[in-house]
Amino acid sequence: MSRSSLDHESLLQLYRSMLRIRLCEEQLAKSHQRGLVHGACHTYVGQEAIAVGVCAHLDKNDAVFSTHRGHGHALAKGVTPEELIAELYGRATGCSRGRGGSMHLFSPEVGMMGTSGIVGPCILQAAGAGYSSKLLKNGAVGVAFFGDGAVNNGAFHEGLNLASIWKLPALFVCENNQFATEVPFSYSAGNPTVASRAASYGMPGAELDGNDVLAIRAAAGEAIARARSGGGPTLLECKTYRTRPHAEGMGDFTYRTREDVEAWKPRCPIKRLREHLLAEKVASEKELAGIEEQMQSEILAAHAAAEKSAPPKASEAATHVYSEPRQVPAVPANAATRETTYMQATLDAIAYEMEKNPAIFVLGEGIGKRGGNFRTTFGLYDRFGPDRLCDTPIAERGFVGLGGGAAMTGARPVIDFMFADFVLDSVGEIINQIAKIQYMSDGRIKMPILLRGCIGIGHSAATHHSGNYYPMYAHFPGLRVVVPSNAYDAKGLLHHALRVDDPVLFLEHRELLSTKSMVPEGDYEIPFGQAAIVREGTDVTVVALALMVHHAQKACDILAKEGVSVELIDPRTVAPLDVDTILKSVAKTGRLLIVDEAFGPYGIGAEIAAQASDRGFDDLDAPIRRLNGVHTPTPYSPSLEAAVVPNLESITQAIRDLVAE
Repeated sequence: MSRSSLDHESLLQLYRSMLRIRLCEEQLAKSHQRGLVHGACHTYVGQEAIAVGVCAHLDKNDAVFSTHRGHGHALAKGVTPEELIAELYGRATGCSRGRGGSMHLFSPEVGMMGTSGIVGPCILQAAGAGYSSKLLKNGAVGVAFFGDGAVNNGAFHEGLNLASIWKLPALFVCENNQFATEVPFSYSAGNPTVASRAASYGMPGAELDGNDVLAIRAAAGEAIARARSGGGPTLLECKTYRTRPHAEGMGDFTYRTREDVEAWKPRCPIKRLREHLLAEKVASEKELAGIEEQMQSEILAAHAAAEKSAPPKASEAATHVYSEPRQVPAVPANAATRETTYMQATLDAIAYEMEKNPAIFVLGEGIGKRGGNFRTTFGLYDRFGPDRLCDTPIAERGFVGLGGGAAMTGARPVIDFMFADFVLDSVGEIINQIAKIQYMSDGRIKMPILLRGCIGIGHSAATHHSGNYYPMYAHFPGLRVVVPSNAYDAKGLLHHALRVDDPVLFLEHRELLSTKSMVPEGDYEIPFGQAAIVREGTDVTVVALALMVHHAQKACDILAKEGVSVELIDPRTVAPLDVDTILKSVAKTGRLLIVDEAFGPYGIGAEIAAQASDRGFDDLDAPIRRLNGVHTPTPYSPSLEAAVVPNLESITQAIRDLVAE
């Protein structure tokens, strides 16, 4: 074991902390056998030196992000054994209030910002915590703990590269326990060492004995000091071994042998530190025995308290999916005094909000000096500087996941992904992380992140620059999905999006960016979930989205000359969806047509139709009709492109046909 100049109490504290983890894990293994742990139980036995050695340098303001094997990190960061055990027992007193279990541990009060059942996101989130620290200048460090399996994941490359180029205060700790579930690292990695990869990203790296707590503490201390002083990130590879199965109850000897496991047990990090303390006369047998008895009593008391604690109330199963709604004053009817384009209206909104809120920053490709592909950030770089208008590499998963970590730690990121097709590379970060964090943390961590980009068919952009993906995102709880059709709505909805604490997808139809409408000069908010009645009518209700609103307005003018009165409704947001306004209109007209450029199957039109037939069936005088884009990838040739999108003629005819039924 490495020599140490630590004082007596610091050395004993390392021993206490490692012992607390070991005894807690052994208790959880027993409890799993008794059925007290309802789901998976991934223990940290054999790896205790890593969490304790690193977290010895952290305070509650530093943010730790971890993986599915995160019990040790949680305990080392300050989560109590009772909170951890209660979480695995599914109790309301658990650190995640019974919402997470073994793989999803949250305790923002001590800087434990979450563990994840998905491999890799913790790397990006720790980089995001580093970015928010850099922006807010609060001296905090973002720390990611992950296994060897994560280093073969794209999040590892994107996260380390972003942290390096921006010199973020972050520490990446690879706990190389030789196996990713059941796949040996010797098989899965062309490069046999993780630490050597640090050089590829221009950052320091070190390979350590993961069972030597003193060596880890020393290396982590240097890395964290470097991060706090502006020296950027570090990668530590701690070579260790888990001596229990991947998860309790799983078979363990199909991919490794009993002999291998037994060979590692004498290298136990707790045993090694104990022997060191005795050999160096730091502590006596009696003193260590006293610590061991104390820790055992602590864990038994934690288990007893957790077992007695109550489960969460069933009535709270769906709380904290979203943040509390903002109360928004109504916009005066005569407030719109200036004609401007859709693009300029949103630019005015984001500039205003960035001036008022220094926690807002924008990430995206070409959004800095260039001002964005669609001039969505034009002029903001000169006004706010490179930390708040930051150009990114082409790494959508990386900067979206980083944005999530930044949002969790006090910043308010805006992710400008140019085209909605591009952000599909990061859909796992959006759905599995960003959308779920508020819920999984029982509302204690907010996720104020705005993801904006262009949707829509036009300009022969073909199939990778034309997607309309709002039906997909609207399906998932935790996300707000906004699809404005004009400058007035876009500005008001963007102001609102930059003030709420929910993740928002702000999807802007490319063909609308240059369209003009009257908007108020100052700031104003349009709350989510309030549809606009674009035009009042009595014969038929038409619900349209984005560009289709403009086509439908022209159809209304044509049909008015034929004596057909159309009521046109623009939902403005598809999550939440204002069904009540649509139903009130249908009660008046008796007919409903939904016009949507997106595909018909499983789409927003299907949802509106289902709710209208369920709640408004008695008001309908004819079948509900839908008019959608053709269910095909978007073609390039203008003649083919025109054939797959609803247009003025098809909308007008669809309304005529419905009125005639």
